[in-house]
Amino acid sequence: FSENKKNKQIIIEGIQAKVISQDTKIVGDLTSAGYFRIEGVIEGNIKSTGKIVVGSSGFIKGTLQGTDAYFEGKFSGKLALSGTLTLKPSAHIEGEVIVGKLSVDPDATFNVK
Repeated sequence: FSENKKNKQIIIEGIQAKVISQDTKIVGDLTSAGYFRIEGVIEGNIKSTGKIVVGSSGFIKGTLQGTDAYFEGKFSGKLALSGTLTLKPSAHIEGEVIVGKLSVDPDATFNVK
């Protein structure tokens, strides 16, 4: 396999992060103990004890279980966080949401049960 942008590693605030790039689509389950940035598409179930950041081109369809999540992109499904869900102006969230704390920008789309 040639080297490409699909599994980038970056350093953010001293933490090594995995990036799922814009040209990547994953269908299936993902489990992580670390920080993840999603710019591509994930269809399936995500479990993480680390922070999840969904960039403006990112889309998750399925379930997300974890501690903290920061959305600029889209989500459709069931989201359960023990910590904080942060929604920026470009965020679009639909489905069932259970969170410890919620921070929503007035321009974000938040259609949930």
